[in-house]
Order: sequence, then structure tokens, then C-alpha cells
Amino acid sequence: MNYSIIIPTLNEEQSIVSCLITLQPLRANCELIVVDGGSKDQTTKVAKPLTDKLISSEKGRAIQMNAGAESAKGDVLIFLHADTFLPDDACNWIALAISKGRQWGRFDVKLSGNHPLLKIVALLMNWRSRLTGIATGDQVIFVTKPLFESVGQYPVIPIMEDIALSKKLKKISPPACLKAKVISSGRRWEQFGMFRTILLMWSLRLRYFLGADPQALTVLYNEGKFWKT
Repeated sequence: MNYSIIIPTLNEEQSIVSCLITLQPLRANCELIVVDGGSKDQTTKVAKPLTDKLISSEKGRAIQMNAGAESAKGDVLIFLHADTFLPDDACNWIALAISKGRQWGRFDVKLSGNHPLLKIVALLMNWRSRLTGIATGDQVIFVTKPLFESVGQYPVIPIMEDIALSKKLKKISPPACLKAKVISSGRRWEQFGMFRTILLMWSLRLRYFLGADPQALTVLYNEGKFWKT
């Protein structure tokens, strides 16, 4: 089984090298695809020697990940954020899940950072995902390429694209909720405040489910605000 790891980037000069270096041992059966959305820094320059493919596309995480998927040769697509790190045996975990009949899934997440509440946040993220069958990008979604194509790829919306994809995928089969942990950045929680960010994320997800405009939610997410002023 071959894998394609797809990483969307936009001005990720500070984190992309560390991410790609940790993935180098996987290149025997994984192709590394970086899809850049028009970075103004040195992201593409520093990433190119460490990838199998460096693609340029229109800006937008969903757009970029779809572009990477279209060029991917792997049987399984793994969508990875530039500030997230896979466990060393990630492909073995995925292979085991697929051998048991699962077609998609995600990992448990551990948030990096110093605040003690980050452990609680990660625990709640993992529990919520198991209860709802919904995965977030921080948890590193993986999916067989035929299934991804059959559901029409990521919906092209500016936010909540991972939730929208999960809703389509779980109609076909439940996710594999892997106990192996990816390490994702907790900088957002530390930057905007723990409780404020938790409440904000719950609020944005609820409003998305109730039909709020994803573009308006994106503005609030980027600014860390509950309401537009």
C-alpha cells in the first residue's frame, strides 16, 4: 500500500522544514506533496528539496488539498497541517485500520505548548470525535483515494472543510479513530486564551451546523472574535 501525504501551506517558512524533516523516513512508501497557496516568504524555497512534489494553487486550504489529491499517486491520502507531526508508525496504524475494513479515519491529537489545560482540550477533542464521527484537520484525516473522489473531494469553503468532508464520509462508513497521537500546535489556544478559544470554536461549529455563512465564520476565526464589530 502506498500513501500520499498532502500538506497545504501559506507562509509556513517557520514550521514547514521541521514538519518535512520528520517525514523523510516515510518516503519509501509515501510521497510528500506540498501545495502552496501563494506564500510571500521562503516556504516554497525551503520545502522543495524535502518533497516529492511542490504544487502551486489558488489560496484556500480545501482548494490546495484537492489539488494535491488530484496529483497524488498513493492508494491512501493523508492530509497534514504544516504545524502537525505524525507518529513514526503512522502508516502502520492506517494500514491496520484499512485491513479491518475502514476506508477513512483520523488520529488522536496531542497539543504542544506549556499551558496545563491543553491536555484537557486535546482529550475533549478526541472524545467529541469518537462520539460524533467528525474529524478535524488537527487530527490528520486519512482516506482511501477512491472514497475521497467518490464523495467529491473537500467542499470548497473557507472554513469547516474538514467537518463538511467528515459528514460526507461517515454516511458511507464510520471513521477509524486511531489511538496513536499526532502532535499539533497549541499556539492558537495560548495566543487567544484557553477558555475564550474553546468557547469560540464551539460557537463557530454550532453556527456552521445551523447554516451560518462560512466566509463570515472565517473572519471571526482569524480574528479570534465571537461577533463582527
